[in-house]
Parts: sequence; C-alpha cells; structure tokens
Amino acid sequence: MQAENNKSDIRVMAFGCRLNSLEAEKIQHMLHGAINTAIVVNTCAVTAEAERQSGQAIRKIARENPRAPIFVTGCAATRNPTLFLEIPNTIIIHNRDKMNLNAYIDALSAAPCDILSPKIAKFEQHAPEMSKQFVQIQNGCNHKCAYCVTRLLRGPAKSFEYDQILADVKTAVRNGFNEIVLTGVDIASYAGGGMLISDLCRTLLRDAAGIKRLRLSSMDPASPEIFKIMDLMEADARMMRHMHLSMQSGSDKILREMGRRHNSDMVRKIAARGDEIGVTFSWDIICGFPGETDVLWEETMALVRETRPIKVHAFPFSPRPGTPAADMPHQIDRGVSKQRVHDIVAAAEHNRMEFMHSHIGDVVQVLVEQNNTARDPHDITVKIAGAPISARSVCLVRTTGICGDAFNAEKV
Repeated sequence: MQAENNKSDIRVMAFGCRLNSLEAEKIQHMLHGAINTAIVVNTCAVTAEAERQSGQAIRKIARENPRAPIFVTGCAATRNPTLFLEIPNTIIIHNRDKMNLNAYIDALSAAPCDILSPKIAKFEQHAPEMSKQFVQIQNGCNHKCAYCVTRLLRGPAKSFEYDQILADVKTAVRNGFNEIVLTGVDIASYAGGGMLISDLCRTLLRDAAGIKRLRLSSMDPASPEIFKIMDLMEADARMMRHMHLSMQSGSDKILREMGRRHNSDMVRKIAARGDEIGVTFSWDIICGFPGETDVLWEETMALVRETRPIKVHAFPFSPRPGTPAADMPHQIDRGVSKQRVHDIVAAAEHNRMEFMHSHIGDVVQVLVEQNNTARDPHDITVKIAGAPISARSVCLVRTTGICGDAFNAEKV
C-alpha cells in the first residue's frame, strides 16, 4: 500500500468515445488524495484496432514507468483481461467497479507488484483544453445489436438522477463552460425520475439558466424522442440545431440483420422535419457488415444523397468475439470496407460543402475554442479574423467565405 501524503499524482489516458474520456477525468478526481501515485488507462473494445491500440499504449507506459502502478479499466480490460495481466505493474479494474474508489484501493493492496516508492517517470499524455463540458446522464444499453460488444461489457441501461445531472451542469457553468453536451452509451433511452431525454433537456434549460448552448452526443434514430427534441430546438435557441444519429446503415435489410430498430423511412421523416426548421445531421456508419452486397451498400449511399447528412463518421466492420455478427456468413473483404468508408465520407463532405456555400454571409452564434477557432450550431469549424477572442466565449460572427472545411468569419 502506498504511504499517505498530502499530494497525489494521478495521470489518466482514455481510448475510444468521449464517454471514456469523461469517465477517466472522474476517476482521476476520485483517486486524488486516496492514492498517491498511479496511472489509469480507460480502454476501448468497440473494434479490434481500438483494443490493439490500448494494449500497445499500456505496454509502452509500463516500460517507461517501471515504478508506477497502472490501473487498466474499461471495455477492453473487461472483455480480455489476460491481454493486460502479463504487462508489469498492471492492475485490472472491471467496468462494473471503475467508479468505485474501494475497488482501486483494495486492488492496489492485493497487487502482485511491490512498489514501495511509486513514481511516474514519463507520461506525455496531455488532456486537450476543452471549450465545452460533457456531462454523463446514463450508462449501459438494453438493445441487442448484432455487432456491438459494448452492451455486454457495460451492462444494462441505467439513468442517472436528475439532481446529480443538474449539479454537474451547474458546476460546469460556474467553471466557465457555456456549452454542455449530454453523453452516455444510449442517451435516447434516458428515463430518470419519470423524465425522458426531451424532458431532461427542457428541464435543464429551465433550471440551469447559465447554459448558453446545449447539445446531445448521439441519438438512436428509432427513438420517438427525436421529434420532441427537434420541437425544443425550434422553441429554444439554446438547443443546438444539429443531431448525431447512430445510423450504422441505410439499407433496411442490413439494419434488420444488425438488429437495429429503425429503417430508412424513419430516417427520411427525421430529415424532413429537420429541413423544416434548419436542423443538420451527422451519422455513424459501419461499412462492410456481413452480407452487405454492392447493391445493399448503394442503398446506404442513396440515402446519404437523399437526406444529406453533413458529416459521416464511418469505420470498417470489425467482428467482435461473442457477438452474433462475428459468426455471420458472407464476411466482407476489409479492402472493400475501407473503400466504402472513403466513398461515404466523401459524399457527406460534398453535402457539407453545399450547405456551407448556401450559408456564406449569415450571422451565426459560435463557441470559441482556441486561437480564434470556433464551432457554429451545426458543429462546423469557424475561423474568426481579427483580435483574439477568449476560449469558451460565445459570440456572433458573420461568415465571409470558406477555407478548406471551415468557414471564414468576422466578429459582429
């Protein structure tokens, strides 16, 4: 057990989603003062590549820090702990225990590594300066998508209490954050204290008056809450008019094989309502799901051209052991999957360029990040000319042109 002192040196690294980064920050605060010195790595298992990167990084950390205990938690550590146990000074913390302080203290006491004078020799991971604050509202998922290992590793959906969410939001506002992003594994399933996700947004905007901008991290297209949220976007300018959808495919046949609960017609209705009130969309897409023929892939591409999302986060299908999709027939060649990633990202970029050209000359509200780079309500980068503007500021600018994938603008 480490000796007690008044200072803690707790370093963290996170892989994968923004939720993992947020959890790593929470763990860092939780361990501060309770454990003197440690490195915490929150791993990801959403793809084989994410899992490989986690293992590679932890081996490097262990080589460079032979006198530091390394807590390894997250989805990859939970799914495949043997991948990390052979690495010196690693201590595995299961996902279910990652926010339990006693789990870390007890595991460190029982660890086989004997570090009498723990010290971090080299750790160059620096958290970026954030202009917005992410607030977790739930964890876990109750759905059974054929490709997804996250549900198996994080457990069933659990909504956080409203009072805790409100306290986190108010703390963020007091700390100078003007934009709040609500996040979780499946935020569309939020059901805390009788509130659904649209109720939560509306109530937060009422109870935390300091919020200037509110966003959602990702929504399941099957959720009827999407339309209520768009109604709120229309009624309250603080609700940003951009929504990220966990689409995964635009082919109804592939969506059924995936175990998804939406279809292309539902997406068309969402997009049509968005067009009415000026809401833009971005998508997640899995390219090369088993059985995705060229004809079925073209159905996804056609839906991109029709409904015009301005950004697509696409990645090749990665079979995850223990999921139904891993054993499905007609697996797609990875080279084909990578080409599809390129094609669909290019199609979304074309949509974004057309959208941006149609909005040159508009006056828009932006959130300033660093070096006069900002984000507009549609999450598009804006580069502001003129005198420096403080990070996290919210101001009005007029777009004057386009440079690369960003607007040029002048402060109004």
